[in-house]
Amino acid sequence: MTGPSAQRITDPAAFIRANTRLHAVPLVPEIVLHVADEAVPLWTKTEDELGEAGLPPPFWAFAWAGGQALARYVLDHPAEVAGRAVLDLASGSGLVAIAAMKAGAQSVHAADIDTFALAAIRLNADANAVTVAVGDGDVLAGATCPTVQTILAGDIFYERDTAERAYAFLSAQAARGAAVLIGDPGRSYLPRDRLRRLADYHVPVTRELEDTEIKHTAVWTLA
Repeated sequence: MTGPSAQRITDPAAFIRANTRLHAVPLVPEIVLHVADEAVPLWTKTEDELGEAGLPPPFWAFAWAGGQALARYVLDHPAEVAGRAVLDLASGSGLVAIAAMKAGAQSVHAADIDTFALAAIRLNADANAVTVAVGDGDVLAGATCPTVQTILAGDIFYERDTAERAYAFLSAQAARGAAVLIGDPGRSYLPRDRLRRLADYHVPVTRELEDTEIKHTAVWTLA
């Protein structure tokens, strides 16, 4: 989500601190995140900071339903990540990456393509006293990422092209032996017929970004 004007950013971390507050995550109160009180004002400020219009929403500034469910599942089922190298795909705020570290992961690589997300992940990891490695390459486009035993993907099936690339990547990683866990509240492009449901949650979310205050959300793995 970075663009040619990304060089205008002088200090993403300072921008995040100035425009968010630390809050416990509703479904995962063990974790605190720098989150925005309102989506639209922060969205506008982000565009102003980048000098670029038409940007996607500030995914890094909210605890999305899929990420909350996946983080809860990981904390409640630590064997999925304990002692393992883990990739958090499209990490956003770093919520799921942080949950994996708290659940005993050996290491976590949080991948995202948004400059602000990268800064948010570092700030949120520090706020939760865990260490998360941050990578800014697009792994769905072939950017290098470390070899891992578990891949976590929250709320990634929201757009057709991204969903297709994400499923192809996850399938390829599963074929080489990686465990795959997906958190999703029923986004339009979730390939349900190729997945197996592991758990269900009712996740508190903001009406600014969702169509309800409680989002029925599931954790899946590849069938």
